[in-house]
Amino acid sequence: MKLIISWLLSAAALLAVAYLYSGVVVTSFTGALIAAAVLGALNMVVRPILVLLTLPVTLVTLGLFLFIVNALMFWAAAGLVSGFNVTGFGAALIGSLIYSVLQLAIDFVLERLLFNK
Repeated sequence: MKLIISWLLSAAALLAVAYLYSGVVVTSFTGALIAAAVLGALNMVVRPILVLLTLPVTLVTLGLFLFIVNALMFWAAAGLVSGFNVTGFGAALIGSLIYSVLQLAIDFVLERLLFNK
């Protein structure tokens, strides 16, 4: 149940990113659902590999390079899903920052308020 609620809220967060920032376009809620699933899969499979491969650069930049990795995941998801478009890398960076903040709020609400055991 928690997974489905998290997925729906992640799709809503993508719609919110598209509403707040013009560089990100989501055509429908169905597109947002697919994009949220693809983004979650990329973050689960590809992101750890990229983080490991870019560890020296991440250490030199004191962790700031992880913003670039997040933007690449966001941009890659936009490239894979037809109803989810990002105008460029700068838009992917800003969109991923907004999405990360919204995801942080969603995780807080789900963990602290709804599913507190």
